[in-house]
This record gives sequence, structure tokens and C-alpha cells, in this order.
Amino acid sequence: MHLLPRVFLLCGLALASTTAGAAPATDNHDLRVMTFNVRYGEADDGINAWPRRRDLMVQVIRQEHPDILGTQELLRPQADYLQRHLPGYTWFGMGRNGNEIDRNGNEHMGVFYDEARLEVLGSGNFWFSDTPDKPGSIGAGLLMPRMVTWAKFRDRRSGREFYFYDTHFPYRDGEEAEATRARCAEEIRRRLAELPASLPFILTGDFNATPGSRTHAVLTDVLHDARTSAPRHEGPDGTFHDFTGQATRRIDWILYRGLKADDVRTITTHDGKVYPSDHFPVVADFDW
Repeated sequence: MHLLPRVFLLCGLALASTTAGAAPATDNHDLRVMTFNVRYGEADDGINAWPRRRDLMVQVIRQEHPDILGTQELLRPQADYLQRHLPGYTWFGMGRNGNEIDRNGNEHMGVFYDEARLEVLGSGNFWFSDTPDKPGSIGAGLLMPRMVTWAKFRDRRSGREFYFYDTHFPYRDGEEAEATRARCAEEIRRRLAELPASLPFILTGDFNATPGSRTHAVLTDVLHDARTSAPRHEGPDGTFHDFTGQATRRIDWILYRGLKADDVRTITTHDGKVYPSDHFPVVADFDW
């Protein structure tokens, strides 16, 4: 794929970046959605440590300007940094452990949204466990708490309402791990059945599973996968690249119902060997 050099001025720093598969943001859509596993900021990632890549992440989000962004692996210091450098956006979310004590492991499913476009009508969290309303609870087969952060939104421009879920499924290989992910998918599907069918629904996340998996099948039995349903695609199919730029698996999805997906892009912006994350973010443009 041809690489197009671009230079951006961001937060007083000139960032020379190389972008492949990225399209400039336009307003030819009713709703723009992004999913982004941001890679937790305490990881020892060398040249891709958080302080080296955070401005590149801000650049990518600004360039795409999603109306709503579902993140995974977000730690509170990262959320605070993004909040300060993304004018017009605000965010919400609770740490998966249910508090802010554990700085290193208290991942958030942080949801960022453009306040000028969207209004939150209600929001909350639930955990994949036998006590889903208990913060930090852990379900069978899980090594740590796993959860969903959700909200009901109103589009200020059209007045339309929709539900949004953001999640991060467990990572491990093997049949037992896949069965655990499938149970998480079944819980989302059960809750989806309780929502008004007349309102659109969007699910973003790092599912740690690929198309063709049981997890994907459970969810796409009732939801559309934007990557496969949209008529226009840009960028590679794969999303997890481990800071190499060579994606091996498509585990970051945008699923939906009640909308029309027009365009899906996998964003591969990088600055030499520095990447915003070890996952490529995915952007989908929808029409009501």
C-alpha cells in the first residue's frame, strides 16, 4: 500500500507521520463511531511507551473526529490526558475493579463523545458475573473483572436516540477461553433483547476473537458487523499488530443494528516505528 507522508502540528509539537488507509474526516455521515484499544499506559513498551505515543493518538482522534469513541485498556491518567487535548469531547466510565485504587490494572471502557453532537440520556456499567451490578465482580472462567460500559444517547442534530455498549472480552487461547468469551457475548445478546427494538444499537470493543469464532457468531446472529456489511472499506482487515504495523487478527469490531453502515476504515497512522497503540483503531460512518 502506498504511504502518504503528512506533517501535523499538535500541542506545539511538529509530528511527522506516515499514514496508510486513513481518510480525512468529512461530515458526509449521520454518525461516526470509533473503537480504539489504547494499550494501557503503564506498559513498558520502549519507543511506544505512552509518553511517546500519546500525541499521535490525539492526532488520530482529531483527524477522524468521531462523534463517539469506545476505548479499551484506558487508565485514568490516559483518560485525563485525552480529555485535556480533545476540545469538545467529554468521557465517562468506571474502572473494571470498581474503584480508582489500582492504577496499573483498573482498566476503563472509557466512552468519549462530542458534546456538541450528542447528549447522554442515561448510562451505566455491568460486569460479566453472577452479580453483574456489583462493581469488580468476576464471572466463571475469568481471571479478572470484565465489563460493559453503556449509555443511551440523543443526537442533538436529528433528535434520534440510540444505545451504545463498549467492552473488552478476555484474552487467552484455547477452547475454554473461547467458551468464556461466548458466554460474555450471550450476556450482551440477552440484554440487547431487553432494549427497545425501535432504537438503534451500537457495540464497540476488543473481543479477542476473530470472525468465524463462536463469539462472533453469537453476536452477529442479531447484529451486523460493520466491516463486512459496509459497501466501502479502507485499510487492512486485521487490527492487532503488536506495534509492528503488520496486523495479524481482526479482533476489534463495530457491531450494530437499526442503522446503515456506509464506510469502514482501519486507521494505520504512525510516526516511523511509533504507533498510537498496538491495535489499529476502526472507524465506521453510519446513516440513520
